[in-house]
Amino acid sequence: MSAPVNDQPTQTTSTPEIDVAVERLGPVLEPDGDPNEAGGILNPAAARAPGGELLLYPRCVAEGNISRVGIVRTDQRQSGFEVKRLDFALVPEAAYELRPQPGFGCEDPRVTYVPVLGAYIMVYTAFGPSGPRLALAQSKDAYHWERLGLLEFEGATGDDKDGAIFPEPVLSPAGVRSLAVYHRPMLHLSAVDGRAAIPLIEAMPFSDRESICLAYIPLDPVLEDRANIVRVAESVDVMHPDAAWGSIKIGAGTPPVKTSHGWMALFHGVDVVVGRLGTPVLSYSGGIVIHDLERPDRIVYRSPQPVISPTTDAERVGVVDNVVFPTGLDPRPDLGDDVYDIYYGMGDTAIGAARLRVEGVVNVADLRQPVDGASTRIQEPA
Repeated sequence: MSAPVNDQPTQTTSTPEIDVAVERLGPVLEPDGDPNEAGGILNPAAARAPGGELLLYPRCVAEGNISRVGIVRTDQRQSGFEVKRLDFALVPEAAYELRPQPGFGCEDPRVTYVPVLGAYIMVYTAFGPSGPRLALAQSKDAYHWERLGLLEFEGATGDDKDGAIFPEPVLSPAGVRSLAVYHRPMLHLSAVDGRAAIPLIEAMPFSDRESICLAYIPLDPVLEDRANIVRVAESVDVMHPDAAWGSIKIGAGTPPVKTSHGWMALFHGVDVVVGRLGTPVLSYSGGIVIHDLERPDRIVYRSPQPVISPTTDAERVGVVDNVVFPTGLDPRPDLGDDVYDIYYGMGDTAIGAARLRVEGVVNVADLRQPVDGASTRIQEPA
C-alpha cells in the first residue's frame, strides 16, 4: 500500500539561536476500512527494529473509542510511503486498560530503545476504570511486547498522559542516576468540552496549566529487578505553557534523541484559534525542546514559535480539527547531520510525516541566555 507525497512548501522557522526547516513528506497511513480503525489511525510511535527496518506503532481506534497499538512496517519510496500492517503490539486486556463503558484501551504510545536495559520500552496511556494512566511495556525485538505495569508515583494518583522515556540514564535533581520519563499530569478541566474550558484555563497562571514534567526511576533497582521500572522516586515540572505559543497546555511529543546540543525532542502546544464556524477552538502544534544531557530538568532551548502547525486539509479537518501531534522522531544520518523524520497525528484521524533539518545552532552556552520575546531557557527544579 502506498500514499503519494504531499507537495507542500518547506516551512522555515528562524530564531537568534536555531534555524530549522520542516518539509512535509505527505500522508503515511489513513483508515483503510478495517473496523479496528473506524475511529482513526493516529499518533504513532516510531522505532528502528534490530534489522534496521522502520516500525510505526499507531493508535488504532475502533468503534466505541476502543484503542489498540498496531505494528506497521514502513518504507519510504520516491512515490511515497509503503506500509504493511503486521499485528497489534498491545490490545486492551489488563485490568487497568478495560472498563464497562465505551472509551478505553491502549493509547498514544512512544517507543525508545534503551541500551542499558537491552530492550525497547513503550510508554503508553492506559485508559481504564480510573481514567488515563501511564503504563510501560518492553520488547527485545520491537515486534513482541510484554506489559510491565502502570507507573507508580509516590503520593500521586491523578490522570496522566504524554509519556516517553529517555534512551540513556541521566541524573535526577537529587543527583541519582535514573531513567527519565516525560509525563503530563492532567487537570480535571481536561474532561470539560474544550471550548467551555478555554475561559477557565485562560484565567489560570501559566504555571498552573498542564505542563511537561519529568519522572525519575532510579536505575540500580531496575538493573537488579526489571519490575522496579514502574516505581517513580522523583518528579519535577520542567516546562510550562507561556504566552508565545502553547498557552493553553503543553505536553511531550516524541521521545528525545541525543544530539551534540543536548537531548532534543518535539513537544506539542495547544492554543486558541478561530475555528471553521467562527468560534474559538483549540489548535495543536509542534515545537522543539532541548534538554541538558546530564540534567534534563534543565531546559537548554525551547522553540519561541511552532516549527509545524496545522495547515493542510488533513491537519485542519478531522475527528478533531486543527491537530498536528508529533509522537515519533527517526534520526536520518543517511541524509546528513541533524536530519530527522517526524511522524505525527493529523486531525486525530490519520498519520503524516515531515522532515526536520536543523540548519544552524550557536554555542549551547549562548542558548542559555534569555532572548527578547522568548521564554526563559533554564528552569531549575523547585
